[in-house]
Amino acid sequence: MTLAPWRSLISRALHRNRSQPHSRYLQLATVNPQGLPTNRTVVFRGFLDNSNQLQIITDLRSEKVTHIQHQPWGEICWYFTKTREQFRIAGNLTLVRPNFAEFSLLQQRKQVWQKLSDSARAQFAWACPKESRIREQEKFISALPSDTEPLENFCLLLLNPQTVDHLELKGEPQNRTLYIQEPEQLWSIQEVNP
Repeated sequence: MTLAPWRSLISRALHRNRSQPHSRYLQLATVNPQGLPTNRTVVFRGFLDNSNQLQIITDLRSEKVTHIQHQPWGEICWYFTKTREQFRIAGNLTLVRPNFAEFSLLQQRKQVWQKLSDSARAQFAWACPKESRIREQEKFISALPSDTEPLENFCLLLLNPQTVDHLELKGEPQNRTLYIQEPEQLWSIQEVNP
């Protein structure tokens, strides 16, 4: 697969903003079954090998999974403060669950799990997200989950970009470029007004 022309721009932005830990955080918007938008902050976990797909993780018990099952389309908004640039990336979302049909993606799910910190893995052993909290519980888990085998509710979420809107907020005027995936994995590039 040929990498998209915008991939190098994100790699450059990540490199230039690497001193700021928040540069790995982005906002993911989905649509709930009632047709309303929902938004949350997630962590970028790298690109799927030799592809343009962004990797995110989620708990299969979270609301966003229901949204994605209803409408497997999402958009991220990613702002880099040091370089003052924004990427809005929209595309199809794929949930790589424990019973996913494609073996290579199951292996990738496992590798992403193994790269997580203990505290990140522990969150998948917590009580079900958004249920009422029982304050009497001293702690959410008694033992850390395996660092080699993902828990059943751990899911690798892939965003396969179809459009990318890149806005550079420095300069007069500012620069804005649209990238749209055409048939056969080609990308059209258009400079537009900011």
